[in-house]
Amino acid sequence: MFVNPWKWVMPAVLFLTLPSLAQNQTDSLAYCSYVMAQAEAQRDLLRTPAAFGGFTQPETGLPMQVVGGASLGLSAVRKAGLTMAVARNNCELYKATAAAEQDVQYAISSLEQEALRNRLALIDEASQSLEALIEKTSKMVEARNATRLMLFNLQTTKIKLEADRTDTLSKISAIYVPPLSDKPLKDLVTQKQNGETNEQKALDKLNRQNNWDVALSVGVHQQVNPAAYGPQPYGAVSVSYNLASHSINRHLDRAAESYSEWKKVQEGDVVRNSEVLKQQLLAALAVEEGRLKSLQDESAEIDKNLRAIGEPDTSAAFDFHSQLTATQLLLQVETGDATFRLSHLHEYLAKNY
Repeated sequence: MFVNPWKWVMPAVLFLTLPSLAQNQTDSLAYCSYVMAQAEAQRDLLRTPAAFGGFTQPETGLPMQVVGGASLGLSAVRKAGLTMAVARNNCELYKATAAAEQDVQYAISSLEQEALRNRLALIDEASQSLEALIEKTSKMVEARNATRLMLFNLQTTKIKLEADRTDTLSKISAIYVPPLSDKPLKDLVTQKQNGETNEQKALDKLNRQNNWDVALSVGVHQQVNPAAYGPQPYGAVSVSYNLASHSINRHLDRAAESYSEWKKVQEGDVVRNSEVLKQQLLAALAVEEGRLKSLQDESAEIDKNLRAIGEPDTSAAFDFHSQLTATQLLLQVETGDATFRLSHLHEYLAKNY
């Protein structure tokens, strides 16, 4: 019995990536639209002066005053631009993560689908050779140079090939693979990691703006009772600086480094899943190498028997020759399948890792 090792690894990858569903371009655009709209709202809030009004009594015994005006902090203006930078970096990170996750999630499915299509071609090739052998045997049966049992054995082999074809088609139709990126997986993972670094840098800059501020306030004040004078303009500038800024910045830098290290080992993250995928493919590679070696040994034994028979000149020799040929055709399908899978695995690993 020939076992396909890939079917045992596929469920593990699907389990690892269940939290992160396949993403597409429409999904990324919708997410970016949401993030940018939120950022634009925050930007407008930060860069727009805040109006204020109220009553005040400067000192006890002085008349009450009504005050109105507007204030704006330079730190808030700076935050407005940095908020948009964070949103753009977040959008790019989402796109990079979605592309990498999709490639990791569907890598084995894609490889399996291609292998099954190649197997279908191998079955068609073997079927053509078998049809020619059946036709030749049928003519010999009519001429009474072969028995119907010989023909029946070949027809049994044909049934096996047709069953294999149906099973292969069924497996192909059951596998879903969305369009995947042409970029190597290692490049997609690197792009995702760079996106995380850029996002953390943008967040770091945004958080540092909380350490200081220069606020400008302008407005008018009017004595309420008695209204001795008309409205008088006034202006004020205030400067604030957090004395723990140096310590805060050091903690922010450390947090960015810790985040990067965490994402490398986080279960379910694309970086970790990429390494898991590599180990699964290496395991499948070892299985396929053993499978191919076994099939090649069996094929060599059949070739040895065919050479020993030579050109059959008796009914018994022709019967044995036909059985060996039919078995050889079945082995050619399996050997070709194993060879393709092995070659394709080597190519995928070389390209993506």
